[in-house]
Amino acid sequence: MKFLRFKVRNHSGLYLFNLLIPEHYSLVLGPKRCYNRAMSPQVIFVFLDGVGLGPAGDSNPFWLAPMPNLRQLLDGPLVDGRTVERPGLLLKGIDACLGVQGRPQSATGQTALFTGVNAAQLLGYHLTAYPNGPLTELINECNVLKQATESGYRATFANAYTPTYFQLVAEGKRRHSATTLSVLAAGLPFRLMADLERGQAVYWDITHRFLNEYLKIPMPIIEPELAGQRLARLADEHDLVLYECFLPDLIGHRKNVQEALILLETLDRFLAGLLNEMGPTVSLVVSSDHGNLEDMGIGIHTTNPVPLLVVGPGASAFHEAQAITDVAGGIMAVLRGETHRE
Repeated sequence: MKFLRFKVRNHSGLYLFNLLIPEHYSLVLGPKRCYNRAMSPQVIFVFLDGVGLGPAGDSNPFWLAPMPNLRQLLDGPLVDGRTVERPGLLLKGIDACLGVQGRPQSATGQTALFTGVNAAQLLGYHLTAYPNGPLTELINECNVLKQATESGYRATFANAYTPTYFQLVAEGKRRHSATTLSVLAAGLPFRLMADLERGQAVYWDITHRFLNEYLKIPMPIIEPELAGQRLARLADEHDLVLYECFLPDLIGHRKNVQEALILLETLDRFLAGLLNEMGPTVSLVVSSDHGNLEDMGIGIHTTNPVPLLVVGPGASAFHEAQAITDVAGGIMAVLRGETHRE
């Protein structure tokens, strides 16, 4: 397969990696933009549900998938043991078990990730799926979107919601996830299908295929790079942008290696488009709530560390991060301009 090559540089003009796009795809480049004139720091937080750092091997799609852009950025695959720390770039594994016996789960893991509080320790166990009463109270009190808005920063949730979602909630057939509860607690507006059509939102599956094939909502299929560019542009008007993709967890539970490899190609191109479009004051933070996709041999959550990847001027703020409870605090430190000297 032949690739088109674009140079990606960081905020100082330092070369990071070549953006590799398959020749048969078209990369839609946006117009030149006016970045934040005050040069205040901004964060795009990409939450990937169900991504851990597993050992190299045939059961680990991150070892098998080419992912040319991410591998070039990190000088290798996203597997356990790979640590990178240099100006404008940090990758490390962080703990998702939080000192509580058992396999990490979504409700407690996401609550910990978004609040900085050890939710599993609070309950005494790892809770699956949706937050219960105590976790909802915790999210209502101190989730990172609320922390940001109460500190005077402009925050937003990038994901677009369908009308069906709110109908199912009203009928008692659907419960709010930790991200949705965070949006509600922060008093932020939801992005809807109209925003997605205008390119001012991103769907959780990145390319809109789920909307078309399963929900039968007509929406143009887009390339992953364009979705990444659209996410990056939201930081033009916001200090903190949160985006959630839970495809890794869904595919990990299905144990379908071919689906996993297709997803990782999509994620690689999505992140490349995002990095290529980010402004000079923006830091990208990528992390997860628990492992799953990195071990296709079991189909359940793992106890592996999860990745903490930070690209941009705020990378040094996460130098001391050891667990998912350190991510929200690191994000707030970046927004406040509290980074370590590199």
